[in-house]
Amino acid sequence: MSLAFAGIGETRVIIDFVGKDDVKRHLQDLGFVKGESVKLISENDSGFIIMAKGVRVAINRNLATKIMVA
Repeated sequence: MSLAFAGIGETRVIIDFVGKDDVKRHLQDLGFVKGESVKLISENDSGFIIMAKGVRVAINRNLATKIMVA
């Protein structure tokens, strides 16, 4: 399932990324790494606030659909 479908307050583990290599690299540069836990903090019309490695990161819906979680 993609991170975009996780519920507010849920903690999930990143299992994969989808998309082109430059998108995957961008997500990794933002701190999203396979095997790491991420928590969906909040959601609004334009995107999400995600807690990754103790840091809050804002991403848009398109990027959230590229992050596969379990």
